[in-house]
Amino acid sequence: MEKIKGLIAAPFAPFTDKDEVMYDKIPEYFNFLEKNKVVGAFINGSTGEGVSLSQDEKRKITECWAELGKARKSVKIINLVGGTSYRECIESAQHSAENGIDAIAILSPYYFKPSDARQLAEFCAKIAESVPQMPVYFYHIPVLTGSTVSMLDFLREASPIIPNLAGIKFTHEDFMDFLNCLNFENGKFDMLWGRDENLLSALVLGARGGVGSTFNYAAPLYYKMMDAFDRGDLVEARNLQQLSINMIMLLGKYGGIASGKAYMRYIGMDCGAFRLPVKNMSKVMYNEFAEDVMALNMEHLFSQK
Repeated sequence: MEKIKGLIAAPFAPFTDKDEVMYDKIPEYFNFLEKNKVVGAFINGSTGEGVSLSQDEKRKITECWAELGKARKSVKIINLVGGTSYRECIESAQHSAENGIDAIAILSPYYFKPSDARQLAEFCAKIAESVPQMPVYFYHIPVLTGSTVSMLDFLREASPIIPNLAGIKFTHEDFMDFLNCLNFENGKFDMLWGRDENLLSALVLGARGGVGSTFNYAAPLYYKMMDAFDRGDLVEARNLQQLSINMIMLLGKYGGIASGKAYMRYIGMDCGAFRLPVKNMSKVMYNEFAEDVMALNMEHLFSQK
């Protein structure tokens, strides 16, 4: 299974002001990512509000992205099918395969949580075996799932029983665990870094691909940082990572994940608001946010519509 190199964006689900998914916005979104040299789209994930969407909405979003991915082949599509019911996950996985999605991802159950790596691997195996020809990633994000299983332990259990396991989207700050996974079975698995604010540290360890929400609106910043790292200009790379951190700190200042859509609005790709229970910023707050973004002096490093 081919490893993915470069930036994979986690697209936002575009909504109307009546809280309906704007499926007709997705072709424009695809073009936007393609223009900014993003190599993949991780759909229906945290940024894409997959847990806030109905099963029917997720299926329609999947079909839209799949159709574009098959026709253009410039952006790989990974669909998050994980949830709390492996039967529902299997339905989503098989639907993904039928529509030509490039890969799926599975999330740890976050209500009845697996107690150890073996239980987690067995849950994932139930889903993966339903699409044996499709690459399968595990999405590790303990801050949201509450699952603290070591990914090294997970790979030890999963590798023998999930032949189509491609790798892990690793959204956690445990660099020791990440490096262990990178080197597991002679580097067999595709380890995609999932924390945009410390991508540089992951590059040092050997990461070559990442999945992130800020890659939607600041892909040029991260590609410039990766280029600086590759040519050995660590001062420039560190400065660009700091700029990324400054940008990400505004997410926290203005309420968290929903502020990502405010960034999209700022660069001209309005995707609406987040669904409840996520809190969106007011019009007054958005004006303050826009002033803070301008003060970053990084207009040239934002993605271009």
